[in-house]
Amino acid sequence: MLPAEFPYYFCGIPFRPYQVGRKLNWLLAHGDIKPVMKGVYVDVRVRDSLELRADAARLLIPEDAVACGPTAAWLHGLDTTALGPAELVEAHWTRQPMDEVDVLGVRVASPIATAVELAMRLPRPFALSAVDAFLRAGKADRWALRAASAAYEGRRGYKQAQDVLRWADQRAASPGESWLRLRLIDAGFGGPKLQIPVSGNGRSYRLDVGYPDRPVDGRRLGLEYDSDAWHSSTKQQVRDETRRTELDGLGWHIISVRRTDLWGSHPALELAVGAFLCQEPRLPRRW
Repeated sequence: MLPAEFPYYFCGIPFRPYQVGRKLNWLLAHGDIKPVMKGVYVDVRVRDSLELRADAARLLIPEDAVACGPTAAWLHGLDTTALGPAELVEAHWTRQPMDEVDVLGVRVASPIATAVELAMRLPRPFALSAVDAFLRAGKADRWALRAASAAYEGRRGYKQAQDVLRWADQRAASPGESWLRLRLIDAGFGGPKLQIPVSGNGRSYRLDVGYPDRPVDGRRLGLEYDSDAWHSSTKQQVRDETRRTELDGLGWHIISVRRTDLWGSHPALELAVGAFLCQEPRLPRRW
């Protein structure tokens, strides 16, 4: 709880819309409150934390139920952007028996159970980025996930989960890198190397993904996911172009990939990679 002199609603404690009634839209319009998850709000000056997430979940999840799916991942500290396009998490819960842990008084599916469930149920690109995020955070081990997934054999989504767990990798630094890797795998190029170190010109570089073991005319292929958040300003774009020029001098052909390249309808990415590797991509695209 925040200090008693904190002047806004509920001293920063999450609350449901009915608790403020008609004032809800007024408070939102004036920027006094913000949504924490779908159906729960808090004072705008309250920072995101595990405690806040647990308090919010308690308002929506029955005491005899277990938080699962995206809600469980969120309570384990994974950002929702690792799971899908929605900005706010909805309350997902079940009363079915499952492996669970206690998160600040909230019953939550264990990290391993949550990762396996997401691998089975989310669309393939989001399933891979979610499992990658669990591995990256150290909350699950790939071999433990594969062992746990055996209990779901025969259920809907089991085959997808096996593919996702096969390609999952803790070295993926962002959801975009996970999606890029899946596009390359689906196109038949094989799994690329991740976080490739390159040295030269008195500097060290690290490429998101690439095929260093498949040189063409002495040049190697690297791909980098340029997110909108870190690669959109003029200064950032000049820096990226300078970096690519330096890597070109070291024998690397770099393909820069943006969100629109991953989610657009044209297979330009597959065609560009295939043209360099002298390999016909497997088309049409799967997503």
